[in-house]
Amino acid sequence: MATVLDGLNQLKIHVPAIHYPIVSIERSYIFIVDSTAMTKPNFKIEPAQRITRLPPYLFGRLNALKLQKRQQGADIIDLGMGNPTDPAPQVVVDKLCEAARDMRNHRYSASKGIKNLRRQMALKYERKWNVQLDWETEVLACIGSKEGFSHLCLAMLGPGDTAIVADPAFPIHNYAVALAGANVITVPLGNDQKFLDTIAMVCEHLFPKPKLLILNYPHNPTAMTVDEGFFEPVVDLANRFGVAVIHDFAYGETCFDGYKAPSFLSATGAKDVGVEFTTLSKPYSMAGFRVGFVTGNKDMVDYLATIKGYYDYGIFQAVQIAGIIALRDCDQFAIEQAKKYQSRRDVLCDGLTRIGWQVEKPRASMFVWAKVPDERLKGKDTIEYAMDLMEHAEVAVAPGKAFGENGEGYMRIALVENEQRLRQAVRNISRFEQQRPIRKAKPAHL
Repeated sequence: MATVLDGLNQLKIHVPAIHYPIVSIERSYIFIVDSTAMTKPNFKIEPAQRITRLPPYLFGRLNALKLQKRQQGADIIDLGMGNPTDPAPQVVVDKLCEAARDMRNHRYSASKGIKNLRRQMALKYERKWNVQLDWETEVLACIGSKEGFSHLCLAMLGPGDTAIVADPAFPIHNYAVALAGANVITVPLGNDQKFLDTIAMVCEHLFPKPKLLILNYPHNPTAMTVDEGFFEPVVDLANRFGVAVIHDFAYGETCFDGYKAPSFLSATGAKDVGVEFTTLSKPYSMAGFRVGFVTGNKDMVDYLATIKGYYDYGIFQAVQIAGIIALRDCDQFAIEQAKKYQSRRDVLCDGLTRIGWQVEKPRASMFVWAKVPDERLKGKDTIEYAMDLMEHAEVAVAPGKAFGENGEGYMRIALVENEQRLRQAVRNISRFEQQRPIRKAKPAHL
């Protein structure tokens, strides 16, 4: 007989005879446990089906090799991820420090984002893209646009639902749909009427009709762009087939050579059929701050707000206050940051062209999408070739195959290092392809 103490109540419970008692304390409960009964479970703990239906993570091998090489002392030039290495605006950092010292900001925040942050995003849309938004009902702050996108898929999709995604695509555009229990229909990526006609054909012949159309321009990984007027037919298509639209606009401000990426919401009627995700990560070098936004259709914004109300308490309020400063006072910083990426783009594209890779200078994004000559691949796929580049050239890039079958033959190369390091990366790749030993790169100064 053992006694479990629970406040003022005592419960008598029969337990096996005790030979070597082990006392386990949990909160205010005291349990006397029979050690002879503590045996290894004879079953395997299984994850939910939403986990098992995910495809293998193709970056896993690359990340493991990168860690191993660094532990061995290699100075890997890491161009594999769009993770900015430039600092955020100093005025933003100063405000963050100031706000973090205010104890009022140490409490839970609002999951939708504080009102002045949402108001500043609405003002930016009006200022930059001539889009009018009701900050109370058409703007929501999320913990980075990736979190917001994933949870919106969870709020809108379930078993039996289908989303249309271009191939190649940023992986979360596929995985978020799968995690929600829904299905993905892929169409070859494009930016013209043929692309829209393919989507229309899918909508017309698939039953039940697709529920979501996921678009992304400037595109990750390919850096493909669209011009003014592209989204008007998208709105027409959405109305015709009753499909909602999510547009990932993460690179909307990282534009070059005078190009201005159009917002989906600038198309007439766009707010009636969809939303757009933006972020502070790229234009303001605030990736680690985790501040993103969804804007547009009130119902879709509300669906995401409902999910977030159950899942989180929002962004640390000091970070939100710093975000207000970025949106209000740092337009020029974003312009200068885009110029840095443009300069790096020129260095990288010129260098890759010299060593025989096929590359077009992108008009936007922080990536170069480069085709590796077939004779250099020597029958290998881009994942294996990326492993070789890491092992022998000490350069990390993202293999195109990791973004979809239509990405095979290409590498996505991020413009996150300075020009000197980019030149060194090209030299290392060239020497590897000529089967010559590389010269060690100089460490980056961050």
